[in-house]
Amino acid sequence: MSRGFYIGRFQPYHNGHQFVLERIAHWTDEIVIGVGSAQLSHTLDNPFTAGERVLMITRALEHLDCPFYVIPIEDIRRNAIWAAHVRSMTPPFDTVYSSNPLVVQLFAEANVEVQSPGMYERHTHSGTAIRRLMLEGKPWEHLVPPAVVDVIREIRGVERLRQIAGSD
Repeated sequence: MSRGFYIGRFQPYHNGHQFVLERIAHWTDEIVIGVGSAQLSHTLDNPFTAGERVLMITRALEHLDCPFYVIPIEDIRRNAIWAAHVRSMTPPFDTVYSSNPLVVQLFAEANVEVQSPGMYERHTHSGTAIRRLMLEGKPWEHLVPPAVVDVIREIRGVERLRQIAGSD
């Protein structure tokens, strides 16, 4: 049995993440999905809680034939031991799937196999771009799976983001 690991902040979970995870599902028997920076929420860069991000991912991947586990992972701010921290918080995995240079480096140094799947339309499918569209009142829904649109509406995520962006 092979188990792959994929990590992101998922602020919010978008079609780029969905594309990569659907590809990983063909390469491995199970997927461990790490929700990075789990302790952060209610900021411009990290407006959603770890629980809300778990909900987005779980609902968006309900159709996936590959079993998956969504695990919140808090930052430790010590890169030299970060890979060991991640491994202590997750089920065992064989391969890390990431295109993030720091993630690739840290797991390679920890002697974990790393594969770098191509990213999906990175210039438009990024959390930063999607949050900017939300703040500007422009269409963003086409950049995330329908289930994520539902979660963001359910939690009033756009309103939260706009409130956080306000000034006193």
